[in-house]
Amino acid sequence: MYGGIEAGGTKFVCAVSNEGGIVKKVSIPTTTPEETLQQVFAFFDQYELDAMGIGSFGPIGIDQTTDSYGYVLATPKKGWTDYNFLGSIKERYDVPIAWTTDVNAAAYGELIKGAAQGKNSCIYLTVGTGIGAGVVIGGDIFSGIAHPEMGHIWVKRHPEDTYEGTCPYHKDCLEGLAAGPSIEARTGIKGQELLQDHPVWDMQAFYIAQALINYTLTLAPEKIILGGGVMNQDHLLQKIRQQFVELMGGYMETPKVSDYIVRWGLPNESGIIGSLLLAEKEHKATK
Repeated sequence: MYGGIEAGGTKFVCAVSNEGGIVKKVSIPTTTPEETLQQVFAFFDQYELDAMGIGSFGPIGIDQTTDSYGYVLATPKKGWTDYNFLGSIKERYDVPIAWTTDVNAAAYGELIKGAAQGKNSCIYLTVGTGIGAGVVIGGDIFSGIAHPEMGHIWVKRHPEDTYEGTCPYHKDCLEGLAAGPSIEARTGIKGQELLQDHPVWDMQAFYIAQALINYTLTLAPEKIILGGGVMNQDHLLQKIRQQFVELMGGYMETPKVSDYIVRWGLPNESGIIGSLLLAEKEHKATK
């Protein structure tokens, strides 16, 4: 049996699965590490696990040659900065554990069982309270000196946009200009309550399409998958596709845009399903 944790800043989703799929799943509020892990342990202690997969909010330490491996790093989530998350899990469970970011786990879930099935590479971009992306290339999660922080790339400012941006580190990076809070900050209205013809949607599409062009030109994935609360707007997806084609200007040939840029195939479950699949992969690799 496999255990999976999708560790978010608001909630932890924990689940166990077998070859038939998810057997049991629970949601736990993210409070202090001690309180949260106590409930996590109470759930997993009921099962005999063969391996675990963790997709965590970040940034996290992924370089096994450094002392910060397995830690949550400089997160704004109070109490979690420099917390040895992976170490705490390993102390409790002596099983192989896959360790990555929540968006990487989601990207892997989408590749194996979601919108990118049958492909070898994809990018999963979540647009919600923040913006983050996971990358799978050749069937494996991509990482370098750290995991990619693709929500913080620089984008060209829309000519009609005077908003300074919400990102506490960069102000007007992609996250600062296009994450959910930027919509309400510009308009005073939550995104889900805005009319479809509001001009802010054109700005959103302009910024997100630029990011997708940058990702395409750099990594050339077979599929780009969009998820998160902001992407629950079908009209926004259409605007992003249109902007992508216009801004690319015919430079790089991609699959048909409606097949290339798609909405998630595992809505609200990409991360936990990906974590469980990574646990299975880790178990098979250590046999």
